[in-house]
Amino acid sequence: MKTKSVFVTATGTDIGKTYISGLLVKKMRELNHNCGYYKPALSGAIRQNDGSLLAGDCDFVTKLAKLDIPSSSCVSYCFEEAVSPHLASNRVGVEIKLDKILADFEKLSQNFDYLVVEGAGGITCPFCITEDKTMLLPDVIKKLGEDIVIVADGGLGTINSVLLTVEYAKSQNLNIRGIILNNYDKNDFMHIDNKKQVEYLTKIPVIATVASGDTDLDIDEKVLLNIFD
Repeated sequence: MKTKSVFVTATGTDIGKTYISGLLVKKMRELNHNCGYYKPALSGAIRQNDGSLLAGDCDFVTKLAKLDIPSSSCVSYCFEEAVSPHLASNRVGVEIKLDKILADFEKLSQNFDYLVVEGAGGITCPFCITEDKTMLLPDVIKKLGEDIVIVADGGLGTINSVLLTVEYAKSQNLNIRGIILNNYDKNDFMHIDNKKQVEYLTKIPVIATVASGDTDLDIDEKVLLNIFD
């Protein structure tokens, strides 16, 4: 079976990509699907006492989903400074290369039937900006041949941010499998309307809503598997 995968992106930074990615992997594994996790580039890693860097996002997902692999094996580029990958890599003299990302992705794919791939920042996040080359997140997504799921906040302003993200993704010829609303309050009239209007205006389904502190993803197995096809 060829590994099936999906790329998780978001309407911006600190929207909850890692949290949602962890819930996706956890749900897949609870349903007995051999699902792993990969993140091409990570900023804001934690410096350990021995001088090594702990890839915090990867550590969170591997622990939440009970993945019995080192968190360091889930990431290609890991930087300490919590800034955009293009800036973090430039400050330590490292060039982010698409070929390495693809090679690491394919190597990890050998161990799993499904992979959840998590981006960095929002949909336009830069991985490299020089006089000779510009590499934005869509370049990474296209290199891996992925469809995307968009994570958005459930609250105020999300209609605007989702519409902008969807339109940009479409302009890059990215196929959107669904939207997940994080920090969603099912009893809040604005959140309820946000979900309704996001689906109406984009014609893209909200495949799941996640309340603050949820430890499980409430999603039908068929819907879940469909985002990987």
